[in-house]
Amino acid sequence: MPKNNPLNYGPSFEENAQFIMSEINKRRNLWTLTSVPHIGWEDVAQTILIHIYEKWHLYNNKKPLGPWLHIIISRQIKNMIRNLYGNYARPCLKCAAAEGENLCKIYSLQCNLCPLYQSWDKGKKRAYEVKMPVCIENHLNDNDISYRDEQDINVAAQAIHEKMKKVLKPKEWFLYQYLFIDHLPEALLATKMGFRSNEAGRKAGYRQIINLKKAIMVKIHRALDNNEIDIL
Repeated sequence: MPKNNPLNYGPSFEENAQFIMSEINKRRNLWTLTSVPHIGWEDVAQTILIHIYEKWHLYNNKKPLGPWLHIIISRQIKNMIRNLYGNYARPCLKCAAAEGENLCKIYSLQCNLCPLYQSWDKGKKRAYEVKMPVCIENHLNDNDISYRDEQDINVAAQAIHEKMKKVLKPKEWFLYQYLFIDHLPEALLATKMGFRSNEAGRKAGYRQIINLKKAIMVKIHRALDNNEIDIL
């Protein structure tokens, strides 16, 4: 719940909810990360709304609400784009030595000869590939490519969901279903599961959710490596 603030008098968050939502939707054009299909604007808007609710105690009611909302909404959109894409993309995208598609001025190709690329390949590449869709720029002339890709992805996802329902523990399955099937915000999940955090600056349930997600990903990778899931 928001903390009490002597400066925060007057209309409550609930009384401003409609105005807040309209301010969020005004900045829909700032959400440029359309390449992550499982995160739509509705998810982004709800996440920002929850964040504003959690920070409501910081709002000084003596000042206009609009500018304060503008700063929070803009920063949250930038942070979400950075976290969903920038944190997992290969380092070459920000490297001065990168040139053309998958080319490098130092190593000719963007590959494991580069220590930065090698570190990414061992750590974040798998997470990046899970979050990002397959590039289709080399298949633009195929008939009904979008429809077939969507069907293939849905079939593969359903196969993974069915397998995970059998192998995950009840708490793991609840988190899996909440985040990866219903695509609901982690903040709501933490509240629903009664998670808390004693670490300063950390959201409630941060460490518990991270540990559960790691356990889930281990089981998914193990099932895929052992060909226990038919996704072809």
